[in-house]
Amino acid sequence: MAGLWYEDLEPGRVFAHPISRTLTESDNVLFCCLTHNPQPLHLDREFAARTEFGQPLVNSLLTLSLMVGVAVNDITTGTTVANLGFSAVRFPAPVFHGDTLRFETEVANRRISRSRPWAGIVELIHRAYNQHGTLVAECRRQVMIRRRPQQPKGPKE
Repeated sequence: MAGLWYEDLEPGRVFAHPISRTLTESDNVLFCCLTHNPQPLHLDREFAARTEFGQPLVNSLLTLSLMVGVAVNDITTGTTVANLGFSAVRFPAPVFHGDTLRFETEVANRRISRSRPWAGIVELIHRAYNQHGTLVAECRRQVMIRRRPQQPKGPKE
């Protein structure tokens, strides 16, 4: 099992994910097309040139998806029961074509599930930084994670 169990996700633990990613214009256009998002701020260079940004912005939902997706390999592959929700999603700085993002995840808190005692609810804080170290995205994610299976006890001697 590649993912971590509930018991491994101690509040305060921070994961600096080793995968970083440079976002390209192709990534942005494809994501916008796949999600049927025609926003010219993402797709029209001439339109975007007349905004305060002066160039197209990477779709913020692509940034959010990448930020969470990179964390899956290090934390939740195979141990996730369900993604329960997102809160406090924010994008404090823009992301542009050519920006390279790095990611970290902090375990904010956790509790045993009341309805599924074999699982727990963990709140993760995902963060994305650009190549200059500027925070460009952050969210809180609530996820149900499996608890470590109990090992059978050996025969009594």
